[in-house]
Amino acid sequence: MKRFLTSVIDPFLLVLLATVGLAALLPAQGQAADILDVVAGIAIALLFFFHGAKLSREAILAGLGHWRLHLTVLGFTFAIFPVLGLGAGFLAPALISPVIAAGVLYLCLLPSTVQSSIAFVSIAGGNVPAAICSASASNLLGIFLTPVLVGLLMHTTGQAGVSLDALRSIIVQLLVPFVAGHLLRPLIGGFVQKHKQVISYTDRGSILLVIYSAFSAAVVEGLWHKVDIGDIAMIVVISSVILGIVLYLSGLAGRLFGFSREDRIVLVFCGSKKSLVSGVPMASVLFPVAQVGLIILPLMIFHQIQLIICTWLAAKYRREGLGEGQGD
Repeated sequence: MKRFLTSVIDPFLLVLLATVGLAALLPAQGQAADILDVVAGIAIALLFFFHGAKLSREAILAGLGHWRLHLTVLGFTFAIFPVLGLGAGFLAPALISPVIAAGVLYLCLLPSTVQSSIAFVSIAGGNVPAAICSASASNLLGIFLTPVLVGLLMHTTGQAGVSLDALRSIIVQLLVPFVAGHLLRPLIGGFVQKHKQVISYTDRGSILLVIYSAFSAAVVEGLWHKVDIGDIAMIVVISSVILGIVLYLSGLAGRLFGFSREDRIVLVFCGSKKSLVSGVPMASVLFPVAQVGLIILPLMIFHQIQLIICTWLAAKYRREGLGEGQGD
């Protein structure tokens, strides 16, 4: 049991929860909040700069031949998930508040993860080069597609949009650093690879800064008067149902489309993930600061649920693969 809990509970989640607790007890206000917003903005730009620097063109080229697989993964990420997110919205306000429903929809519009998707595919015995290509393509396209989908599907006035200010913020804070990092990869790629552990702390530190800033503003606006334990429980249920549907449909689609076992594993894991690393910074750009805390709450919960379920599922695939190998 101890080994299982260690494998499925991301230690970063505990730090993340501690950050939320700190924001609840000591929220940043006034000038401190303004300074924190500036620092968080710089940290977000640095995060996307290193994302660009870590994106390997060689790995992408190695997996490009699996275009049918990649299109299917993107279909689940940016089509099936949004449909399920819209469906969850019909539950409001009977079961969940409209803002929580908006948060569920927002997580459904995000790109896939990169590191965890590749890691799970590797553990399960899937096609790792194809996973690198699919996950990287999802993250890159997400910089463009997620804001567009937010503007098209999240209609609530003032909640989100693709205004000129939002587009400018996305370009300056996300796209420009990403492109700059990728263009500089020939010069700094070795440094990034050598210090990837330190850079991962930079990534997570950026997320923690944004989360502290977002929840500070939300607490000042009365977050805990708007969310109760029933809302949290409903987010857990809805997130689990959405993830379960996507996992089932992606496995079914892999068989119907005639993908190999290795490629089906890529579809299942890359097509079912949602990125906390991309979602939190994007939310800080797309939404009013007082709403960001509520919007990203479903994403934070979904993030841990997907880690738990996919850890179990990757181990199951691995055992099945070893059994097939012994049978041969």
